[in-house]
Amino acid sequence: MLLLALASFGFIVLYSSAGGSLTPWAGLHMLRFLVFLLMAIILSRLKENFWKTISFPVYITVVIMLLGVELIGAVGGGSQRWLNLGFIRIQPSELMKPAIILAVARFYDILPANQIKTWSAIWPLLVLLAVPCGLILIQPDLGTTITVVAGGLTIAFLAGLPMRLFLGGAAAVIVIAPLAFFFGLEDYQQRRVTTFLNPENDPLGAGYHISQSKIAIGSGGIFGKGFLNGTQSHLDYLPEGHTDFVFATMAEEWGLMGGAAVLLGFFLLFRWGLGVAFRAKTRYSQLVAAGLTTTIFFYVAINLMMVMGLAPVVGIPLPFLSHGGSSMMTIMICIGILMSIDRHPGRRSGTFG
Repeated sequence: MLLLALASFGFIVLYSSAGGSLTPWAGLHMLRFLVFLLMAIILSRLKENFWKTISFPVYITVVIMLLGVELIGAVGGGSQRWLNLGFIRIQPSELMKPAIILAVARFYDILPANQIKTWSAIWPLLVLLAVPCGLILIQPDLGTTITVVAGGLTIAFLAGLPMRLFLGGAAAVIVIAPLAFFFGLEDYQQRRVTTFLNPENDPLGAGYHISQSKIAIGSGGIFGKGFLNGTQSHLDYLPEGHTDFVFATMAEEWGLMGGAAVLLGFFLLFRWGLGVAFRAKTRYSQLVAAGLTTTIFFYVAINLMMVMGLAPVVGIPLPFLSHGGSSMMTIMICIGILMSIDRHPGRRSGTFG
């Protein structure tokens, strides 16, 4: 019911964003949700051994798909991220988000406990992350790269890697960040960072997205302007108001109360996901459940920080509200696996105690 409520609210927001029309976004959004909900229910019937068996094959398959994007991928919005399979146009980088969780969790599941603090627990993780992240950065897609890395590192942390490694890694990032900014980022990615730091410096150019998003959210007030009464999205002042900035579209019409309702819905979803992780009785299922829950959390956190000007614009959709097939499929795969773990908790072998 919670998923249906979030998706239905997304349907209402997209319906309004199109000026009171089912096309081109709202109707397709709900159809996709129902199809992927059926997929999630089917996935929930599968047991843990199935997920263990396919963890590495799925990871390898998605890596091959990422290679396919570089060779024959479709270009959209200035980036080469999509693979046209004829019957469906898919974004493999989105599929890597659950795939990396399954692969890293499986690695630490088979790793002997006495090796968790040795080099044998570190270099395979780096390889598992470096291969897909390198291919995703080439597309280029910094936002998805960050989410994939965060998911893998979350699993590694929960598996028991020493805290000093993460602190050392954070220190290294701080040192390397300036070099990466000047020599590793594309010009448009650099502009996103500088715009994030000072969007008012170019309100009609690079800072336009963030400025208009803040205007839309702020103009909604406590209770919003009312359904179908938004101006920023209806007059096309707000770019990508049906995808990355759908929260701003919603906040303008539904106000602070609408935003609070959405946040409450996501809070309940995260609480359920973490509950699944704590109820799971095997190391693998605990790691997978926690990793998938944090993956969904990163979707929500990065998107909301982006639309409120608290993070650079990186193109991360808001689950269940944003229009987009690949992201919806990815989220519902995560939900389906979580339901599977909840249905088949296995026998106790503990990671969280």
